[in-house]
Amino acid sequence: MAVTKRLSTHDHERIRAAVAGAETLSSGEIVTILAERSDGYTDVALAWSALVAFLGLAALALLPDFYMGLYEHLLADWGHEWTPRLLFLLALGVAAIKFGAMLLLQMWDPLKFFLIPGPVRTARVRGRAMQAFHIGAEARTAGRTGTLIYISIRERRVEVIADDAIASKVEPGVWHDTVAAMVAHLADDRIADAMVAGVGKVGAILALHVPRHEGDVNELPDRLIEL
Repeated sequence: MAVTKRLSTHDHERIRAAVAGAETLSSGEIVTILAERSDGYTDVALAWSALVAFLGLAALALLPDFYMGLYEHLLADWGHEWTPRLLFLLALGVAAIKFGAMLLLQMWDPLKFFLIPGPVRTARVRGRAMQAFHIGAEARTAGRTGTLIYISIRERRVEVIADDAIASKVEPGVWHDTVAAMVAHLADDRIADAMVAGVGKVGAILALHVPRHEGDVNELPDRLIEL
């Protein structure tokens, strides 16, 4: 299935040029990745649906007369005897309806992502960024000087991950300014500006810690990768 591009050809060229320019100042390599989202969060949707189903059963236990009356009204089944089997079937029906309705509601992405806890989003984005880093940047350069800039649009999250030669010289807190600058642009939905800003800041950090040496070659592609 083809990936729908979020950015224009002009934006891609801006980012490519920013990467190429930043790399002229150091022996580091910058990889840029833009993802629509970092996870499907199916497990979170199922967890919310299960919780709603459980609450439905709790409501049935607290207000049995209401649900029994609702059943009789909807099915026009008055005057019958409520046997244990029928009560269990009622409970099963309530749980199934609640579970299914909540699952369907979460097919609307704004609600689905509203219900995903922030720490879960952060962890999933971090995990996906690490996977991308292992594939596209880690140990892919002679001096282990690759750095990944990863944006996940739906979660509005940014990750910057550096290979060993960079990570060993740069304190983790140094990347915070880079992430903050990028998130400020993402808040206004300026995705290309966010990436360009991130490339500029990462380039400055790389120039400081791994200055360009004679004979340095471009080992990784400068183009933006959209997932």
